Amino acid sequence: MICIRVTMKFSGAPLKRTPVELLLDNQQLIGPTPTDRSGKVCFDIPVSSGKIFVDGVERYQGRLDGEIAIELWDLTESGNNSEGAVADALNGSNAYHSMSTRKIMVDGQEVLTDSEGYLVNPGDWSEDFVRQQAKQENLELTSEHWEVIRFLRQWFAEHGQQASVRDMIKHFRKLWGCDKGCNHYMHKLFPNGGPQKQGNRLAGLLRTKGEH
Repeated sequence: MICIRVTMKFSGAPLKRTPVELLLDNQQLIGPTPTDRSGKVCFDIPVSSGKIFVDGVERYQGRLDGEIAIELWDLTESGNNSEGAVADALNGSNAYHSMSTRKIMVDGQEVLTDSEGYLVNPGDWSEDFVRQQAKQENLELTSEHWEVIRFLRQWFAEHGQQASVRDMIKHFRKLWGCDKGCNHYMHKLFPNGGPQKQGNRLAGLLRTKGEH
């Protein structure tokens, strides 16, 4: 079960009869369903991850579980998509001396990576890049992969460095429990280098130290 509560930032007033949609990572679209008089709408779905659209505009992306509060100045504000503030914090160039590069087609555009798939310009990251790079690495993406990728990007944006394996395990053990929130399961999800290599590649982040 997930419930979304939509309110105004300044007054805290609920936004009534406002259409809310969910787009799950498996591309399943749920809704639109209007909020009630308290600005709340609930969907009876299992824990997942994906996007929340309010009045047709993406307002949230990440884990879909419990109650999620969305505060808006008004319904005309542009909203934040998955590239949002996190992507804005990742820019510049990863190029280094003697780097060999290759091009990958992402949504009809050429994107430059190094020979292993790390983005030369982290600002080129997008969900379509993740999908294309995952194909290159023969990795079939699941909702769990997306949760790790978003966690890695958010951690980097907040801390200015890649999350350590310990950071990841601490976070995902709380979400997934001991069986999945462990180093062994993380390497099962990302078999080509583990979450610090393959995970960071797909998240559009820098190489970790010692990888050059």
